[in-house]
Amino acid sequence: MIGRLVGQLAEKSPPHLLVDCHGVGYEVDVPMSTFYQLPALGEQVTLLTHFVVREDAQILYGFATPTERDAFRELVKISGVGPRTALAVLSGMSVADLAQAVTAQESGRLVKVPGIGKKTAERLLLELKGKLGADLGAPTAPASDGHADIQQALIALGYNDKEAAAALKALPADVGVSEGIKLALKSLTR
Repeated sequence: MIGRLVGQLAEKSPPHLLVDCHGVGYEVDVPMSTFYQLPALGEQVTLLTHFVVREDAQILYGFATPTERDAFRELVKISGVGPRTALAVLSGMSVADLAQAVTAQESGRLVKVPGIGKKTAERLLLELKGKLGADLGAPTAPASDGHADIQQALIALGYNDKEAAAALKALPADVGVSEGIKLALKSLTR
């Protein structure tokens, strides 16, 4: 119903936001990955949203990127996984990390997320197999171990998953890590 909000950031207190859209204040819950990308209070913010209507509440969840929102939607489709758990997963790991964990079927990465036990992690991996790893992980999954190191370096330098993936596509397949980082940074600064 509500797909996107564009307005002034009025309040922020993890994980809750208040976005003022022409005099109407929308309360939005966001994962920490989105929270860290927010502008200062009083500045304009754009969030993609997912609207949840329950018998006792109507809750709006916000995301900085379409891949975050898509991952959230895949997570809440799983039986026993609600919006709070999905938000915790996306706060504890990036979409690229989640997609890599699903592709490799590594429950250990999910268990590190607060509130996710071993059984829940295994169920998530089973339910998301073929959905998250293939669809959402494809653009950000590195082609090789060297590319994985380059991607992690770019993310550590403050680039988002989308920018890092775009820079990786322009690199030759056999490039070394240090040379690859230099080339990726050159392509990102253009």
